[in-house]
Parts: sequence; structure tokens; C-alpha cells
Amino acid sequence: MTAFTVTLPSGSTWTPTFVQTIDEEKCIGCGRCFRVCPRGVLELVGLSDEGERVALDPDGDEEEEYEKKVMTIAHQELCIGCTACSKICPKKCYTHAAALS
Repeated sequence: MTAFTVTLPSGSTWTPTFVQTIDEEKCIGCGRCFRVCPRGVLELVGLSDEGERVALDPDGDEEEEYEKKVMTIAHQELCIGCTACSKICPKKCYTHAAALS
């Protein structure tokens, strides 16, 4: 199997790498990655004391049912492999991998 590559108009090749995981231990829930993702791949959720995910109220009216906010991969199938999320992440939480064809 080989990695999926794209030939650019310049003739050079580029290998997109797609989001695989986010390290919730490192994530500070700042939302920078969410704002730069052009495809809606990510979602901010709360994390309870027990490590369970808690949906956040879009109006911001949720009661403190979570210990901290973390980013999650909500729609991995929409990732285009641009790696904008990992480039802006101050804590380097992201793991990416090339798609094999």
C-alpha cells in the first residue's frame, strides 16, 4: 500500500495527512483549531471528573457539569488533510496520518 498523494499545478507532489487523534490530556480547550478548520471536523465538549464527555450548551448557559473543555473529532470523514488544526494548536495535541491507497 502507498500513501495517497496529490500532484500540484507546479508538478510537485503533496501527501495530505488526516487528523487521527487529539490528546485530551494536553488539550486546553482554547478553540483555536475549531476556528481554523474549514470543514467542521472538530467539536468542543466538556470532560467530567470521571473522564466522560458532556455536551456543551450552544448558548453557553450550561451548569458546571464538567471539569474542563476539550476538543474532539466529531466528523473525521470531513477532514481534507490540511493540518491547519495542528499548526495553530499551542499544546501540539494532534496526531495526523496519511491515507493509504
